[in-house]
Amino acid sequence: PTGFAWDDLVLPRETLDSLKEVTRFARYRPFLLEDWGFAAKLPYGRGVSAILVGPPGTGKTMVAQLLAHELGYDLYRIDLSQVVNKYIGETEKNLARIFEEAETSHAVLFFDEADSLFGARSEVRDSHDRYANIEVAYLLQRMEQFDGIAILATNLRGNLDVAFSRRLQLIVHFPEPDAPTRTQLWRRHLAGFEPLDGADPVDTEHLGRTVELAGGDIRNVVMAAAFAAADDESPVGMRHVVTAVERELRKLGRRVAFLRKGAAHER
Repeated sequence: PTGFAWDDLVLPRETLDSLKEVTRFARYRPFLLEDWGFAAKLPYGRGVSAILVGPPGTGKTMVAQLLAHELGYDLYRIDLSQVVNKYIGETEKNLARIFEEAETSHAVLFFDEADSLFGARSEVRDSHDRYANIEVAYLLQRMEQFDGIAILATNLRGNLDVAFSRRLQLIVHFPEPDAPTRTQLWRRHLAGFEPLDGADPVDTEHLGRTVELAGGDIRNVVMAAAFAAADDESPVGMRHVVTAVERELRKLGRRVAFLRKGAAHER
């Protein structure tokens, strides 16, 4: 179990529609290949491949878990530190094992921060560049041969190899949340800690307008505020959220300029 459901997602309609298309591709793939005879027409590229593109904290990992759960598959999250090897040929061997295991176990492959693995091929200046390009070429070939479901996530689509991007069936965009979406995210995350402090109400509209954070960051803030409230032995109030917002912004290396009903906090 993932611990959350599709109703927990706060995403634009276009993104949700694209995700539904991913599930349709995966669900009807066996029927199209076998019953409609597409297997004979597709010597390769029979799998389902999608890339989730967006800034950190916009829900890409959460969505990968939900997609696997929706399809009844396990999720294999690829740890790049365990895959990429400085020795020639070892990265390809590691990836070959991963693809083979995924094909036999009916698991969804999830490559997080995929641009660091499927990066753009560069002009060959030395042996390092040459072998890096060979690795990308191998991955392109292996992805096309893969009959299963592969989901990739990246913060910067421009870092991906162009030839690799063309081979992806679906590209799903996860934009930075706008003010109304942020307000909805604040409400969704705070709902788990109700009742809130009536004497110090949390102004979610104000938070949505003034605090430009992604959903994952908002979740971190709410959790930190909840811990602080527990330490105070009180419900979560705006004072707890303000302090947690300032800490989260500092952690992200951003200037703290948070307005609380006319009182400016700048550090």
